[in-house]
Amino acid sequence: MPKTPIDQFRIIGFIEGASLIVLLFIAMPLKYVANIPEAVTFVGSLHGFLFILYLFIIGYTTLKVRWSFKWIVSAIAVAFIPFGNFLLDMFLKKSQYVN
Repeated sequence: MPKTPIDQFRIIGFIEGASLIVLLFIAMPLKYVANIPEAVTFVGSLHGFLFILYLFIIGYTTLKVRWSFKWIVSAIAVAFIPFGNFLLDMFLKKSQYVN
């Protein structure tokens, strides 16, 4: 069970980042190469839900740990970059926020 807001953020960030990878590298090729548009419909909807949840957890984490503007902008920006959430997680591990 996650103990801190940062732990919660890291878990949701990992899941949201993984959903983007699945959307871009599995569902989209299934839609355009294998002509299975339902893959994008399902995975896209799930990713959209997870993205909204991710934005809420950014707000929650910011309020709890008093994140600087740099962390807020970084957390939002990486959500649009494949593998970005995983890079941010590496930086979080090196920061003062994770024990």
